[in-house]
Amino acid sequence: MRLAIAISSLLSCLVAQEAPKPEAPKQEARRSESAKPDMNDPWQSGTFASFRLRAIGPALMSGRVNIIAVHPNEPATWYAGVASSGVFKTTNAGTTWTPIFQNEGTYSVGDLALDPANPNTIWVGTGEHNNQRSVGWGDGVYRSDDGGRTWRNMGLKDSQHIGRIAIDPRDSNVVYVAAQGPLWSAGGDRGLYKTTDGGKTWNKILQISDNTGVSDVAIDPAHPDVILAAAHQRRRHVWTLIHGGPESGLHKSNDGGKTWKKKSGGLPMGEVGRIGLAFSPAKKGLVYATVEASEQGSGLYRSNDSGESWERRSGETGQAMYYAHIIPDPNVADRLYTMTVMVTVSNDGGRTWSPVGERAKHVDTHTYWIDPKNSDHIIAGCDGGIYESWDRGAIWRHMTNLSVTQFYNVDVDNASPIYNV
Repeated sequence: MRLAIAISSLLSCLVAQEAPKPEAPKQEARRSESAKPDMNDPWQSGTFASFRLRAIGPALMSGRVNIIAVHPNEPATWYAGVASSGVFKTTNAGTTWTPIFQNEGTYSVGDLALDPANPNTIWVGTGEHNNQRSVGWGDGVYRSDDGGRTWRNMGLKDSQHIGRIAIDPRDSNVVYVAAQGPLWSAGGDRGLYKTTDGGKTWNKILQISDNTGVSDVAIDPAHPDVILAAAHQRRRHVWTLIHGGPESGLHKSNDGGKTWKKKSGGLPMGEVGRIGLAFSPAKKGLVYATVEASEQGSGLYRSNDSGESWERRSGETGQAMYYAHIIPDPNVADRLYTMTVMVTVSNDGGRTWSPVGERAKHVDTHTYWIDPKNSDHIIAGCDGGIYESWDRGAIWRHMTNLSVTQFYNVDVDNASPIYNV
């Protein structure tokens, strides 16, 4: 019986092989082959066709905001530069937000500046300026001339981390960019760059070495040819961070960056780390600096002659690895804020300090915007997103609708019937 079945099957196969088959057109054969799913490829689109993704949170958290800028003529128009989510814009003081930097070459923003002569022109420096292990890098400088609707990459693509952008108040075509350079390696676009044609071409006007970039730059508002630049020698490794050295320091130019002099009068004599700079809008020639230094030289320094000579006011300084900015009050010359885990404020020019207060607010603050018409009105950017205060930090309102988040890891458990994420 088995033999009969086998012979019958064999004869059927032979007949089938001998029978002529109509030949399909080659083009159709190729189409059917390409349309056939590859069963060995689990990542083909068909695998996920039945999945429907939905947001599961977190609902009230946000992500690290590095910089906030407000349109000087439209106080309800704000821009937020986010470490891991591009740039967001609101035209109704935070009631709603629109992502305006989502299709560019990077998601990480280090600095953002509005042209004082034309605030619809926006400059963005990509690559966050923090130096921790989890840090996003960028691909240079971008410019928008229509309030963020369209963008152009203006170069410096190998800078990776932009510390600051400063625009000459007299000439919109003159822009300075403090490029920190790669965090994990040497080289790249590293130093202080200047353009005089709106970003078409760049000149490196301050170069230290392949290991030392420029982390901050400040223009004297009373004399815009006076430029201060902070050089920062740094290198991140998996096991440590080199955060300073003999090449770090403060440099000053009186001729728009043509010539430079490294400053020392009143500043720490030993090796220096990161320096944060800010001219006071409230008093001509007044400039503050937070200095990280060896041999107990760290602290808050003040100059009354546009950075020519310095005085150490106190030992107050933020954690320089993660925080960079010092924010002077635009209306009170002796009031300034240090960005750090818990923001501190001084009302006597940096001599004494007290906590601002983080009541119902996330810590780890990276920037303040202080209303030039009302010093009690502050907008803060921190690791928890954006907060607003109308009483100089006594009470804060959280913008819970800014949908930016930073995920470091995700996992699920086996709880039943509902699992935990």
